[in-house]
Amino acid sequence: MSKGKVLVLGSNATRIETKGGYWGDTGQYLNETVVPAMALVDAGYEVVLATPDGTPPTIDRASDAAAHFGGDVAAYERAKDFYANDPSMKARTLRSILEEGLDHYVGLHIPGGQAPIVDLMQDQEIGEILRHFHERSKPTAMLCHGPISAVAAMPFAREFRAALIAGDPDKAREWAKGWQYAGYQMTVFSKTEEKVIEDTILHAQIYFDMPFALNLAGGIVSTTPVDFDPFVVEDRELITGQNPRSDHPIAKALIAALDRKHVAA
Repeated sequence: MSKGKVLVLGSNATRIETKGGYWGDTGQYLNETVVPAMALVDAGYEVVLATPDGTPPTIDRASDAAAHFGGDVAAYERAKDFYANDPSMKARTLRSILEEGLDHYVGLHIPGGQAPIVDLMQDQEIGEILRHFHERSKPTAMLCHGPISAVAAMPFAREFRAALIAGDPDKAREWAKGWQYAGYQMTVFSKTEEKVIEDTILHAQIYFDMPFALNLAGGIVSTTPVDFDPFVVEDRELITGQNPRSDHPIAKALIAALDRKHVAA
């Protein structure tokens, strides 16, 4: 018998705005999506993937490699097979999840890759889902760039994002008032880690870095002194992981939080 349903929120973005008016290819990271999902299934939870338009996320080509699975080719192949063939990875629309009712879900996970910067952080349905989980203190995990999705819970998420792109932090701070996660300890993909991606993969600069945006909104952001070291922060119901190498640690933390809730129930 399932211990309950865990919602995985994916992005449909395939391009991201970069400085100079260009667009770069983007997507969602394979390991950040699949490692926690597989761990949840193994722990007895049912996983449901949902995206804004109901199609599975595009996997970022930079993540489609055994290197993101510790060089373990067998683990990489299992992950690819799980993503391609497991029923839990057949996406549904966010609207269908809301119409079903969020009371059916005990936890939430939002993977990264740069894609959430484009759509999830300003999606009104994501905001509705996050407010439900926040108000009911349900375990809410966000990994790498995933924590920027927390912005969607703001009353004026789209305006906040637009102000960041316009380079107007004062206006962004005004739009962020009333953010549900203000005052929470959290982590996210660091500025120096982002520069590695910009320099070696994207070959362009994005408009804002994640710690700057979340600090501006009222989050209390910490990151590791060494890039790409695993790091997870827990504060109340929110569980955040800094980078792709935090995939196993965040899965462990999320499952522990879910199990505590399950036992208490």
